[in-house]
Amino acid sequence: MITRQRLAAGACALFAALAAGIAVPAEAVADETTALAPKVNLVLDVSGSMRARDIDGQSRMAAAKKAFNEVLDATPEEVRLGIRTLGANYPGDDRKEGCKDTAQLYPVGPLDRVEAKTAVATLTPTGWTPIGPALLKAAADLDGGEGTKRIVLISDGEDTCAPLDPCEVAREIAAKGIGLTIDTLGLVPNTKMRQQLSCIAEATGGTYTSVEHTDELTDKVNQLVVRAADPVVTPVAVEGAAGCTNAPAVKSGLYTDREEFGRQRWYRVDVLPGQELRASVSVSADRAVNPDYGVLLRAVTTHGREIVRGEGNGTGRTDVVSTGLRYPKAEADDEDKPAAETVCLQVTNSFSAASGVRSTPGLPLELTVDVVDGPSQASDVASFGLGRGWWLLGALVLFGFLTGVLWGWISRWRVAVWRTN
Repeated sequence: MITRQRLAAGACALFAALAAGIAVPAEAVADETTALAPKVNLVLDVSGSMRARDIDGQSRMAAAKKAFNEVLDATPEEVRLGIRTLGANYPGDDRKEGCKDTAQLYPVGPLDRVEAKTAVATLTPTGWTPIGPALLKAAADLDGGEGTKRIVLISDGEDTCAPLDPCEVAREIAAKGIGLTIDTLGLVPNTKMRQQLSCIAEATGGTYTSVEHTDELTDKVNQLVVRAADPVVTPVAVEGAAGCTNAPAVKSGLYTDREEFGRQRWYRVDVLPGQELRASVSVSADRAVNPDYGVLLRAVTTHGREIVRGEGNGTGRTDVVSTGLRYPKAEADDEDKPAAETVCLQVTNSFSAASGVRSTPGLPLELTVDVVDGPSQASDVASFGLGRGWWLLGALVLFGFLTGVLWGWISRWRVAVWRTN
């Protein structure tokens, strides 16, 4: 009897130990997943000016609510989302109280879409525009964790709580080194507001976008929220040269630079025989620019001969222009000593600053370089720009030839029958 009791006790202890051993790692994994989860804090201006009805025939507040509802539906499950307001609660004229008016409408965490939508539906344009204080609180909302952190600020006016300059607040946040990015969106912006929101975004490596339509607001906010869930790729700052000779050498990776209006930047990439160079570039208009602009990306030999080019252009409907190119280098005859070819990448833009807009610093430039193993027949890919389309062209030529022969034979037979009759 005693033996059975001891066996039973031992079995229970063993099961308990196994359960504890399983539970602890599971809890640890859950904690690690939470710590690495991307976080996004949407900061919405709910000041009195949001009553203006100049976005697709509706008020700015109505457009923001509609955009938020669609963004909440599309938010990835892994994103921890929060919503903070500024100017939503204090309707009075006391500036000191108005500049404290920022509140967490929905805490940063797992998203309950119904609860978040209900909270947004209660908002009414009310008070001041304390952007600086709201950014400080929004950064505190995102404290902790190792995942990506992003603030998306949506406002229709400049800050009304100076001397707390929101641009200086953004620089202070960036100086903490917590990896927090602030993106800004200006609703029906004026020059002063555009400058302030651009400065906030630039301080943390974020983007500024002007918005005048509901669909634009929805698309941009959704893009920024989804981007937070993407794997983190840290761009490397590089300074392109004015010519190929002194250009910095780059390898596969993501690079950032700034390019002045109407200027060019050069970079160098080594490509071995049998490899393929894939490069793309995006230039952002982070301030007001004149319409009709473009970006040119060229791959050039060290002797100045153009290999291939890519071009992109815009008319003012988008604030980013991108283009790319591919260059496959054929296999070398001598496999013992394959010599790398130095390819010079030239980036040129035709942006021009609008009247009264500063031209420095240069426009944000993002360069992606990827050197991969080339296709088995590298020469075919670039042959006259047709690549494997030669097969289709050959089939069409053969089909046309056979059709012509058949039609000629039928025509001769019909003529012969006509003459006989």
